Amino acid sequence: MRWKLFATLSETAGKRKVSVDVESGATLDEALEALFDAHPELREEVFDGEGELYDHIRLLRNGQDPFTNDGLDTRVAEDDELALFPPVSGG
Repeated sequence: MRWKLFATLSETAGKRKVSVDVESGATLDEALEALFDAHPELREEVFDGEGELYDHIRLLRNGQDPFTNDGLDTRVAEDDELALFPPVSGG
């Protein structure tokens, strides 16, 4: 499974694309944990002190917002592309 990281998240991880191994039928939450296992420094940028995804972080599964359905309980497949976006501004 592939994660794409953008802006400060890719800087923190030191790479823009990260492959992680999760079992078939895993949840998005488990895929996030696999990402944090590979890059623990990302956890504090993605989750708040309560273990909840920060409101300003956007997470996509195959270009779709999983929070319109099952959120972090969404089942993922090996060929899914997952993406994390921090807030981005510019002028």
